[in-house]
Amino acid sequence: MAGLILNNKSMALCLVLVICSFGLCLVSTHAELQRFGQPAKTDGTLSFLVLGDWGRKGAFNQSEVAVQMGRIGEKLDIDFVVSTGDNFYDNGLTGNQDKAFVESFTQIYTANSLQKQWYSVLGNHDYRGNAEAQLSQQLRKIDSRWLCLRSFIVNAELAEIFFVDTTPFVQSYFTNAEGHTYDWRGIGSPRSYIANLIKDLKLALSESSAKWKIVVGHHAIRSIGHHGDTEELVSKLHPILKANNVDFYMNGHDHCLEHISDTESPIQFLTSGAGSKAWRGDIKEQNKDGLKFFYDGQGFMSVQLTQNEAEIAFYDVSGTVLHRWTTTKLLHSST
Repeated sequence: MAGLILNNKSMALCLVLVICSFGLCLVSTHAELQRFGQPAKTDGTLSFLVLGDWGRKGAFNQSEVAVQMGRIGEKLDIDFVVSTGDNFYDNGLTGNQDKAFVESFTQIYTANSLQKQWYSVLGNHDYRGNAEAQLSQQLRKIDSRWLCLRSFIVNAELAEIFFVDTTPFVQSYFTNAEGHTYDWRGIGSPRSYIANLIKDLKLALSESSAKWKIVVGHHAIRSIGHHGDTEELVSKLHPILKANNVDFYMNGHDHCLEHISDTESPIQFLTSGAGSKAWRGDIKEQNKDGLKFFYDGQGFMSVQLTQNEAEIAFYDVSGTVLHRWTTTKLLHSST
């Protein structure tokens, strides 16, 4: 990897870093969030898979889900994969030499179609181990597909995808850890960390001219699964998404597949947290407003984007389509 760094206080472009593998380009501007360039297809379309809560060394149908991801990935000619966190169970990685990385990632997702860039965020289980290990360059040397940061942006031309580190938002992890030890290195004051992240996210979203705006986090804003709505995200993150015309919020955390339409905006809440162990029958009944689909088994999600259409599909462990949803956008927004 080689790079040229230019400091520029005029808030113009200040860094261009080229990572040769997968044609990935890292571009950092005046905002704090790092930006990665992800080329779309030559016809301008984009397709990717979304998977969460998976790393169990192949157990709990992780391997079976991986096989179907490979099949669907080839069929859709995917450009990359998004991981919504809880990448390694039960307690993240012990360090950047932990064999669980290879045993739960490299040796599981072996299909040719999955040899693309993986963009990952941290989940709460990842924070229970050595969280910084997952962020290290060393893992990228072991498997160049791996890219995990706390919060960052992928500019995929047709879409901008904003990855948000949601675990520090959840107060109970600090006040009632239930016997778990969290790796808060790099966080400092949670209040300041969240305030700075929100500031950077607001700026990046407001400046985005992408046709599709997608935000990815580990925790759900809306869910009828085991954990339900994450109140801190409902109060702090949801208003930002609404104000900046975000199309999709994608998450894991609840070990299920679900699709909920926001009752206050066009936002679609999409949970893909069924990469391995699922929670059968664990459903909250109190708030089903906007619910379009819920499945309490293993599986994953696909996203296909064109200039004026998005298609979302959910698949089970056999690769059967359980739910498909399509929306369209005008080619030119009205003024």
